[in-house]
Amino acid sequence: MKRVESILLKLVIIQFVFLIIAQWLILYTPLSPYLGKIYEYEGVSRQEKTKTIETIIDR
Repeated sequence: MKRVESILLKLVIIQFVFLIIAQWLILYTPLSPYLGKIYEYEGVSRQEKTKTIETIIDR
C-alpha cells in the first residue's frame, strides 16, 4: 500500500508542477496570445451588439 501511495504522491506533485508551468506560460510569456485563443472562439473579446428580431413569442 505504501508503494501505491508514494506513486500517487509523485503523480500529484508532477501534475502540480505542470499546472504552475502552464499558468506561467499563459500569463507571463510572449506566447500567451497564441496559447489563449479560447477567448476568440467563445466571442468574449468583442463587445459588439447583435441585431435581434422580435417575434410574437418574445412579447
